[in-house]
Amino acid sequence: MSLRPSEQAGHRRSSFKASVSAADGRRRRVSCMDGIRKEVRSSALRRKRCGGPEAAPLAHPVALWKMLANLPHLVAGLYSDDSRVQLEAAREFRKMLSIDRYPPIQEVVNCEVLPCLVRLLSREDYPELQFEAAWALTNIASGTSENTMLVVNTGAVPSFVKLLGSPSEDAVWALGNVAGDSAECRDIVLAHGALFPLLQLLIENPRASLLRNGTWCLSNLCHGKPNFEHVKPALLVLRQLIHSEDEDVLTHACWALSYLFPGGDNTQSVIETGACPRLVELLSHPSPSVLFPSLRVVGSIASGDEAHTQCIVDHQALPYLLNLLVTNQKTSIKKKLAGQSPTSQLETGSRFRYLVDQGCIKAFCDFLGYSNPSILKVCLEGLMNILKVGEAEKSLGACDVNIYAQMIEDADALDKIEDLQNHDDNMIYQMATFLLETVLGRGR
Repeated sequence: MSLRPSEQAGHRRSSFKASVSAADGRRRRVSCMDGIRKEVRSSALRRKRCGGPEAAPLAHPVALWKMLANLPHLVAGLYSDDSRVQLEAAREFRKMLSIDRYPPIQEVVNCEVLPCLVRLLSREDYPELQFEAAWALTNIASGTSENTMLVVNTGAVPSFVKLLGSPSEDAVWALGNVAGDSAECRDIVLAHGALFPLLQLLIENPRASLLRNGTWCLSNLCHGKPNFEHVKPALLVLRQLIHSEDEDVLTHACWALSYLFPGGDNTQSVIETGACPRLVELLSHPSPSVLFPSLRVVGSIASGDEAHTQCIVDHQALPYLLNLLVTNQKTSIKKKLAGQSPTSQLETGSRFRYLVDQGCIKAFCDFLGYSNPSILKVCLEGLMNILKVGEAEKSLGACDVNIYAQMIEDADALDKIEDLQNHDDNMIYQMATFLLETVLGRGR
C-alpha cells in the first residue's frame, strides 16, 4: 500500500533525481540514434543488393540449387583467358549474389574467387567486366563482417578507390559497405585516400542516384568517431549537401554532421562552416528521416558551451523545437526532444525567458495527459526546472511570487499533476508529488 505523500516527504525529496546530467543524456541519445542508424543502413543494403541491373528476386530453392551446382563451371569461366567467358561468369556470380534473401555469399567465398574478382577490377580496357566484378564484390562486402574483411584483405579497397572517378556507382557502394562495417574498416578506407575523390565526386553535382549513394558513403566514413583531422575536409561539402532538396541526401548529410562533433573544438568547426541556419531550418522538414539527424545535430550544438547554445538560440531554434513538441504526432520525435530537453540546456537569463514566452509551459502542461512515460517524465522535469527558476527569481527580489507557478495553474495543469500521483511508474509518481508538495505547496 502506498504511503501518503505527506508522510515521507523528506525521504522522497532526498531520493528524487530532479534532472539528468548532460553526459548521461548524450549517451542515451547516441545509443538510441545509433540503433536507428543501423536499421537505416541495413535497409539500404537490402535495397541495394536487389537494385542492381537484372537483380534476382527471392530465389526458388530448386533454382538456387541449380546455381550452386553450376559453381565449378563459373569458377573455371572466371579464370578463363577468354574475356567474354570471364564476363559471362562474372555476370552470373553477380546475379547469384544479388538474390534478395539469403544470397549464397559464403558458398561463393569458399570457391576462392575473390582474388580473381579483385584483379578484374583493374580491367580498364573492359569496363563491362570491371562493372560485373565490382558488383559481385560489393554484394560480398554487404554480407557479414567476416565477408567484408575478406574483401578488404584481398586488396579490393585501393582498386575501388581508383574506380571512384568512373561513372558507375559500384565503387561508391562497395566503399560505403566496407566503411560502414566497423571502425577498423572505415580507417582502412580513409587510409587508402577515399575521402578526397569522393568529395570531388559530390562537388561535381552528379546524377541524383550517385549523389545519394555518395552522401551515404560519406556518412559511413564519418561514423564511429574517426580522427577528426582525417575527415574535417568533408565539412564544407556537407554544408553544401544539407541544402539539397533530396530527402536521402539530406538524411545522410545530417547524420554525417552529427557524427563529426561529439563536443569541444569540433562543434566550433561545424558552426564556422555556416551550417547552423540550414540545420535549424531542417527542424521543420516533413520527413522523420531528416528530422532525427538534424535534431541530433542541433541538440548537440546546444549542449556545448554557452557560446554554442547562444548560436542555436540566435538562429531561432526554439520556436522550431516548440513546434515539434506541440504538433509532431510521432512519439519517436517527442522522445528525441525528451532526450535533450531544451529547458535543461536553456534555462538561464534571457534564453529561458524567451523559451517561456514561446509557450513552453502550456506545451508541457498539455502533454501531461499523454500516456507515454517518456513524454510525461520530460514534461514534468521541464515544469520543475521552470518552477525552480521562478523560485530563484523570487528569492532575488525580482518578484513577490513565483510567476511560473501561476502560469501552470492558468494552464489547468494541477488536476493533471494530481492524477499522475496515481501513475504506475514510481518516478512519475515522485515527480508529480514533488511538484505539488514542494513547489506548488499543494498536497493530496
